[in-house]
Amino acid sequence: MSITRNNYVFKGHKALLGNKYVTYGELELPSRYEIYKQSENFDWGHVGSGAKQLAFSMLFQLSDKDFAQEHAIGFMNDIVKSFSSRDWLLSASDVMTWISKHKDTEEPSKLFNKLPTNLKISKTRKRTKTNVVKQICKELEITQKNLATILEVPEGTVSSWAVKNEIPRLGKKAIEFYIQNKHNQQIVDSYKSFVNLLNAS
Repeated sequence: MSITRNNYVFKGHKALLGNKYVTYGELELPSRYEIYKQSENFDWGHVGSGAKQLAFSMLFQLSDKDFAQEHAIGFMNDIVKSFSSRDWLLSASDVMTWISKHKDTEEPSKLFNKLPTNLKISKTRKRTKTNVVKQICKELEITQKNLATILEVPEGTVSSWAVKNEIPRLGKKAIEFYIQNKHNQQIVDSYKSFVNLLNAS
């Protein structure tokens, strides 16, 4: 059982419009808010209530309630605040290494002085705040003019969003709808290709 568990990984992902998701073994990681009330949402890349909640939940997943409560702040400072602001990956075996080292000593020490050098944490240098409009256009591989056409708004409207670095709620909803529609179309196209392949064989 422990061998299988240690082969799992924790994954964090920040969606295009800011929502954050964490999985463990490809399943959503429970927040455990009912037993450790810090934040109903996970966060990372800094210290705060959301980062503390994530630290507790990760430790609780591989240890017990008492250990997770006692060491949540230490794990947050050592690990969670070092995660990339966008996407990160951490193996369960590395978390178990951290846990075992902190069970053996009363004084918490810094993780990066103790863990193996092959620790699977994706890190990026600190950068200035990403422009949300430019980021969306980059990931969708379109221009701001294309985005304006897709949303059926004046190009100047999209330009003003870029200058202010914020998109109004209805604009976000429209972009989410476009992304979902594009994804659905890809599924339909894949299905058609599969049917055509069957018909040809």
